[in-house]
Amino acid sequence: MYTVKLFLFIVPLVISSRINQDQSSIDSVSPEPKSRFAMLDDVKILANGLLQLGHGLKDFVHKTKGQINDIFQKLNIFDKSFYDLSLQTNEIKEEEKELKRTTSTLQVKNEEMKNMSLELNSKLESLLEEKILLQQKVRYLEEQLTNLIQNSPEIQQHPEVTSLKTFVEQQDSNIKDLLQTVEEQYKQLNQQHNQIKEIENQLKKTGIQEPTENFGPSKTRAPRTTPSLQLNETKNVEDDGIPLDCTTIYKRGEHTSGIYAIRPRSSQVFNVYCDVKSGRSWTLIQHRVDGSQNFNETWENYKQGFGRLDGEFWLGLEKIYSIVKQSNYILRIELEDWKENKHYVEYSFHLGNHETNYTLYLVEVISNIPNALPEHQDLVFSTWDHKAKGHLNCSEGYSGGWWWNNTCGQNHLNGKYIKSRTKNKPEKRRGICWKSQNGRLYSIKSTKMLIHPMHLESFK
Repeated sequence: MYTVKLFLFIVPLVISSRINQDQSSIDSVSPEPKSRFAMLDDVKILANGLLQLGHGLKDFVHKTKGQINDIFQKLNIFDKSFYDLSLQTNEIKEEEKELKRTTSTLQVKNEEMKNMSLELNSKLESLLEEKILLQQKVRYLEEQLTNLIQNSPEIQQHPEVTSLKTFVEQQDSNIKDLLQTVEEQYKQLNQQHNQIKEIENQLKKTGIQEPTENFGPSKTRAPRTTPSLQLNETKNVEDDGIPLDCTTIYKRGEHTSGIYAIRPRSSQVFNVYCDVKSGRSWTLIQHRVDGSQNFNETWENYKQGFGRLDGEFWLGLEKIYSIVKQSNYILRIELEDWKENKHYVEYSFHLGNHETNYTLYLVEVISNIPNALPEHQDLVFSTWDHKAKGHLNCSEGYSGGWWWNNTCGQNHLNGKYIKSRTKNKPEKRRGICWKSQNGRLYSIKSTKMLIHPMHLESFK
């Protein structure tokens, strides 16, 4: 560009000089040789300017070609990237359509499973009622047979009696097999339901994050006098025919949560809190909500129970055992974290008596917090002043009585209630804590532990 400007500046000067020389040659008579030398110099100057202009134009053309090539390369890269992006967009759209179809199919299957579970529930309850009636008839027949055998020994070998007894035993065996088959189908339905829930959660891309909280250092403890459960006004207490548990109370028409008196078989009368939800009445055995009750109690207190039924309390291991030994029960645990997220888990379980240190054996039925407590293991209950032989005394270091296995600090709902939050992991373990499936330890704001006779539960 500089060369072009120089050329444009020189050319007018040369032309002007040429015109002036022509005019001067006309006006004055000059020697011819002198005019020739002047014109030759002008031509040289003009040729030199043109030469410089040519070189400048050549350099400009080369630079322009390079810039154009760079632009074309960038355009090619952009075209390729745009093409790849369009392919990825189409793939994402196809995957999204497939996910929508899968979600719709899962929702339909979920509804079908719910309907099947309700139908199975109805059939199972009918079978249970028939089993109870049949068992009553069998007991009556056995009593009659016993009386006949005692009064008339010669009838013992009577073929009709033997045939009747065999028939009754066969019918009872058939009913047990049918009940076992229904329970297996129910477990399979629960597993499929859990898988569907997991897939739905993955599709929704939801996660659980809970804050943590702090707990102070362990202090020296001394035995206390056994605190008694403070009972509020008791509802529906009958002089005769006191119900066995909250389910019996609900079937009698009491559909309101509150405190009631029950008397399990081979037990004394005591009060419990019945929590009515989803058309069922659950017996509440533990409740933590505000830290008003100290749970770092002695073994004797954990056996008998402590706290207030209308607040925080532990029902008592002996009372819990007297209820669950009557039949097969479901254990439900409800948790609420510090972000007000609510979780639950249900187990079929077996609870031992005081001679086994109330050993707990769990099998998960349904939950939204998988691997909550160790399954298929004997969990032994211990307190700071009582531990089973050969087991760790976890309560000594973690505060409060609980069912432990061979490790401490995993899941503990009877720890010290801490209202403030903390990120200190050792301190967090000493409070009410829950370990998730990914190994992360969470602090818990409120807890409930409830029991209910094992019937086919509706999906949540």
